[in-house]
Order: sequence, then structure tokens, then C-alpha cells
Amino acid sequence: MTRKIIVIGAHAAGLDAASAARKTDRTAEITLITKEKKTAYSRCGLPFVLGGHIPTFDDLVVFPERFYKMMKLNLKTETTVTNIDPKAKTVAIQDKSGNEETLQYDNLVITTGAIPFVPPIKGREKKGVYVVRTIEDGEKINQALQTAKSAVIVGAGLIGLEVAVACLERGLKTTVVEFLPYVLPVLLDKGMADRVQKELEEKGMRIIVGKGAEEILGTDKVTGVLVGGEEIPADVVVVATGVRANVELAKNAGVELGEKRAIKTNLRMETNIKGIYAAGDCVETINLVTRRPTMSQLGTTAVKQAKVAGINAAGGYATFTGALGSWITRLFDTEIGGTGLTEFMAGRAGIETVTGTITSKTRADYFPGALPIRIKLIVEKESEKLIGAQIIGGEEVPQRINALSFAIQKEMTVRELAKAETCYAPPVCETWEPMVLAAEMVIRRLR
Repeated sequence: MTRKIIVIGAHAAGLDAASAARKTDRTAEITLITKEKKTAYSRCGLPFVLGGHIPTFDDLVVFPERFYKMMKLNLKTETTVTNIDPKAKTVAIQDKSGNEETLQYDNLVITTGAIPFVPPIKGREKKGVYVVRTIEDGEKINQALQTAKSAVIVGAGLIGLEVAVACLERGLKTTVVEFLPYVLPVLLDKGMADRVQKELEEKGMRIIVGKGAEEILGTDKVTGVLVGGEEIPADVVVVATGVRANVELAKNAGVELGEKRAIKTNLRMETNIKGIYAAGDCVETINLVTRRPTMSQLGTTAVKQAKVAGINAAGGYATFTGALGSWITRLFDTEIGGTGLTEFMAGRAGIETVTGTITSKTRADYFPGALPIRIKLIVEKESEKLIGAQIIGGEEVPQRINALSFAIQKEMTVRELAKAETCYAPPVCETWEPMVLAAEMVIRRLR
């Protein structure tokens, strides 16, 4: 009997689930269904097309059409799944012409992703207000930026700041509005966030923190945004206030949601309904430090979960144990990244911490081109284990984040980190690795 596998969604998670399923079962009949025209493109790349670093939106499409034929994947684009019937093991679909069809499955993988959350700001339905999620969104913003003089970005998370940088690079007067008290509020602690803000302001970006957008002004089209009683002119408004898991379809089929209002799965990425798996931004995961449910809506988490879901849906065996939420970005010439818990998040989880922050250089001080790097480590006081890290630097940030992520996953203590052996050569790094110096700073505080 040929195994029938249906994957709902065909982006990072959907495609990786289908590929993993195909590698596990060479004969399975695998169908991918997506509402969008374009499949499996990098959403994370959208701001960098807007900024002109990547020539076109088409460059974000990872796999050509021949890939689907080669992998024997039956791809249905511009098709909506209207219902899942777990008892009959069917999904009802509708294509763009309105034709309806019912498909049978043995195993199903839900990768419905997330939808942009737009807070109830007065005037949000006006022309010139955008969100950033799909290639279509990107194309609309790109079109608007060609004639715009000023932009307001609502939300100072990763996407918000990346889009703000793109607007500034294209010569627009750019203002970022963040309701919380500092930029990147979920990812950085205040001290580190203030540094990022200062660097962005030095490049000419205006950043307003601790205030929300009260109203989007203009008659039919946007002319400005009201913030704390001040009218800020804007031809373009981009709302980047985060995303919400897209779970309607799953919920209606009886799939259980977790405490984060996203799909709950076991270690094999299987839901409460046998034969239905889920992966990506629509799923909650376990935080590897707190062991509590969390949302890790990152491409890296999505593809790892998807691989596990795909292998299991095709009759194999694989598990996904959880995420640290390691992240990185580059804003102008500065790399910013983090992994594990922030000091603030640790406090909220009831964990007592000790931290250490140091500033060093990315190469030997006397070597031309040495750039500053600032590292903050967060350590659980009693066990002395490393539980979080944040880095801002001119270069070489991603691999340090990766190294610290490995350290957290291996439950390394700060004393072990301080004794870790590292490499050295003047053109590439210092004799004393900055991560080790930060560890020593924490040890002094522990005493």
C-alpha cells in the first residue's frame, strides 16, 4: 500500500517536512498545499530586498519548480484547505477558481505558520499601512518606498528594525515606535538594547520607546502617525508587532492547543490526534532552559521540527527536544545576536541569576580593522550553569552565539567556560577570547 502524506503549507517547515518524508519513504505519495503563489521562499530575506542588498524578491525563492518534480512532490499552489476531517482522514481543498476537492491521507503534517498581528490602532485600514510576511507584502512596500519621503515602523523587534534600516538606506526619514521601554524587548536586556538604539540613532534613525502608536492619520491615505500626542509625518507605515500562530484549521479539526495558544505536540511532533503532525510557527515548543512551553518562531526551529515531523509521518522515528531560541541579525555594520534566556526572562521564570558583561576587540588591538565586541552572559546562581548570552559586535558574532548555544545545551558551568581553550592569531582574534573574559567577570560576581 502506498502511504499518502499531505503537508498543509509549503514554506520553510512544509518543504522540509516533505523532503524528510520523501527521504524516509521513497514510494509515498506526498502532496504539498499552499495558499500562496510562490513556495518555499525566505521570509527572513524580505527586509534585505527592501534595503537593496538582494536584487529581487524572486531571489528569495529557494527551490526551482524542477526540484518538486525531482523529489516527486505533488505541489498545489493558490489552494486553500477549508477543512480537516480526522475521522475520515480527509482534507477539503478549494483552488483559486473555486473548484472543490477532497483528498485522502494516511498521515498529515500541519505547517500553517503564523499571521501578522496588527494591534487595534485607529486608522489601521488606511492606504499606505503594511505588514511584512509574504512576498506580496514585500512587493507592496517596495512599490510604496519608491515615491515615499518618510516612514514610521511600529514595533522594534527584529523585523521592525530590519525594515527601518532598509527605509533609512533608501533615503527615507525613518521613525521607529516601540510600546515597550526598549528596542528588541523580547531578545535583549535593557543595557544591551540601549547600545543598539544608540548605534541606530547615530545612523539617523529616530526611535521612540515606551509609547505606542495612538492613531494612523490621514483621510484615505496615510499622512502620519500620532505618538504620545505628537504627529509624525509618514507616507508609509509598516506594522511589525509580531505574529500569532495560525491555528484555526487545526483547532476546528480537534487538534489540542497548548498554553501559548499554539499547537501542542509530543517529542515526535505528533499532535493529540494520531497521524496528524505539526511543525513551524504554528507550534509551541519547550524551552531547553526552563523546560516550559514557549514560542520559538524562528526559521531554524521550524526546519528542525519539520524534519522530525516529516520523518515520523513517513514511518520513521525522530524526536525534537526543544529550543533555546538562538537568533542573529545585522543592522548596518553591527551584528547582534542572542541565545537562551535574557536576564529579564529568567527573572520572570523565577530563576535567580548572576550576569557579566565585557567589551573587547574582535582582533588583536594593534591589528588594523579590530572592531569592538560586547558580550553579556547570564548564569543561574545556584548551579553556576550558563543559561543565556547576548552579543553586539562589528564582526564574528554568529559563531560566538553558536558556541555559547552549544555550551548552554551541554549544561556547561561558567567555571568550565572560563577554562575553555580557544584559538588566537592577531588578524582574527585576541589572545583572551572575549567569551572567556565575560565568564571571568561572572565568576568574580559569584564570589
